[in-house]
Amino acid sequence: MIDLSCETISSLHKLLIEGKINSVELTELYLNRIEQKNNKINAYVSLNQDAIKEAREADLRIQAKKNVTELTGIPIGLKDIFLKSRLKTTCASNILKNYIAPYTGTAVQKLADAGAVIIGKLNMDEFAMGSSTEHTIFGPTHNPWNHEYIAGGSSGGSTAAVAASFCAAALGTDTGGSIRQPSSCCNVVGLKPTYGRVSRYGVVAFASSLDQVGPITTNVADCA
Repeated sequence: MIDLSCETISSLHKLLIEGKINSVELTELYLNRIEQKNNKINAYVSLNQDAIKEAREADLRIQAKKNVTELTGIPIGLKDIFLKSRLKTTCASNILKNYIAPYTGTAVQKLADAGAVIIGKLNMDEFAMGSSTEHTIFGPTHNPWNHEYIAGGSSGGSTAAVAASFCAAALGTDTGGSIRQPSSCCNVVGLKPTYGRVSRYGVVAFASSLDQVGPITTNVADCA
C-alpha cells in the first residue's frame, strides 16, 4: 500500500513507469483521502468529474511509452483562480459562484499536455485578496498540521492540499506573498517565478503587474 504522505512527484513517476501502480489507482487513492479528510481541512471546493478519465488517458500514454513526462499520470490541484474548460472557477466569490470557464488557461493546458491529472479546485481568499484563506464563500481552510491554525493565503487551499497529501502538487498564484506565505504556514515548498516566466492567460487577475503563477510541492526538487 502506498503511503501518499511519503511520496514525491519523482517517486510516484517511478512507480507509474515501473507499473507498480497506475494513474487511475493513484487518482482514486487521492480522491478517497479527500473524501475522508477534506471536511476538516476544507482545501478542496470542487472536484474534477473527469479526473478518472484523464487518469485513464495518462495510463494509455504510459503503456504506449508515448509522450510520457515527469507529470504524466500525476494528480495536481488548482487554486480556484485558474480557468479550466467545463469546470467552475469561482475565485471564492459569490460574484462568480456559477461561472464555468469556456476555455483552459495556458498554465493548466501545459499540465494537461504533459499528461497531469487535474483533480479539483482549491480554496482561496476571495479574488486572492487576503493572506489567511478565511475570506471565502466556502468557509476557511484549516492548517493540516493543526486545525486551530490558518493555512495562510491567498493560496491556502493549495498549500493545505499539498501538506495534507490531497494531491502530489498544486498551482497557486502570488501577488504579494500568496504562494510563499501559506507555503511557510503549511510546511511545504512554494515558488514565485520571475515575473513573465509563466503565462497568466486564463488566470483571473488581481494585480496584473505583480501576479505570478507558481508551483507548490512537498520538496524543493519537485518544485524545481
